[in-house]
Amino acid sequence: MPEGSTLGDVVSLAEGEMPEIARYRGRLLVSLNEDRPDMHTRVSDGDEVAFLPPMSGGSGRGDGGRAWLQASPLSMDALLREVEGDDAGGVVTFTGNVRNHSRGQAIDHLEYEAYEPMAEKEMRKIASQVSERWPEVRLAIAHRVGRLEIGDAAVMIAAAAPHRGEAFDACRYAIDTLKQTVPIWKKEFAESGTYWVEENP
Repeated sequence: MPEGSTLGDVVSLAEGEMPEIARYRGRLLVSLNEDRPDMHTRVSDGDEVAFLPPMSGGSGRGDGGRAWLQASPLSMDALLREVEGDDAGGVVTFTGNVRNHSRGQAIDHLEYEAYEPMAEKEMRKIASQVSERWPEVRLAIAHRVGRLEIGDAAVMIAAAAPHRGEAFDACRYAIDTLKQTVPIWKKEFAESGTYWVEENP
């Protein structure tokens, strides 16, 4: 790219060379060096630009919480240990499980893939946002990757606060934001075939 090119210039060039990218205009997440800048950001030699498809939407304790991805089964006990404290008058948890049907079809199993460095960075960003909005909340988020069977937990969140209201609000904010911003994708293995699921605009 010529000197002074922007991320938008890179996207335009890629769309010209790969029509499938243009087809997803406005729905692809474009990252620059594992971050999400605006399209006017200048790019340099050696920068990494990634085109990420629509998401289905995942370090020590910091910014009010801990967030991680793992291939092994999730444990709510592990998340609760991250948020426990004598001041926790309310602890709210969320578990998202793999169900046996979707879109009117029987599901055999799922597979989750993630752009791992950016996914964990985005999950930590959610914890930081929670800490800013609800300073007394401690948050932990974990998301599975790989093959998951029916009934397996795909995502778990725990939020602890002195009062239940903040814990409920923070937990709901965390799962809703994760589904929109974290580069994790779900593939369903259904009776009609295998397909990637786009759950968010």
